[in-house]
Amino acid sequence: MLVAEILKDKGEAVFVIRPDLRLSDACAELDRRRVGALIICDEDKVVGVLSERDVVRAVAADGIAALERPVSTYMSADVVFAAPAETVAILMERMTDRRIRHLPVLRDGRLAGVISIGDVVKCQIAEATHEAESLRTYIGAG
Repeated sequence: MLVAEILKDKGEAVFVIRPDLRLSDACAELDRRRVGALIICDEDKVVGVLSERDVVRAVAADGIAALERPVSTYMSADVVFAAPAETVAILMERMTDRRIRHLPVLRDGRLAGVISIGDVVKCQIAEATHEAESLRTYIGAG
């Protein structure tokens, strides 16, 4: 399955915040949106990703003072992207190698969505289920 197909099923909604937003406000947004990561944009350019893991590291390093600092202090600035034409297998490899759980998707240089590890797992389960059903049908017909 391709990234474009996953986005078609899940939608292209992306939750974006500014790099100057306080970390405490970003935490509130993570909670409000019920997501594990937010994309950080400066105007229309992706400059980072803030995940729950980044928040934990921020508080571990700087204590409660971290919550008053800007997101740009703690976001992952080395953003790894996905493209609509890439396969789930490629995404799994990239996510595993880089130990990341969220990939912003760029289409023609613009943010088009986000693929999470949950989306990838859901896709793999659906494909395995479909394949098993097809085999059962084939064996039953023979």
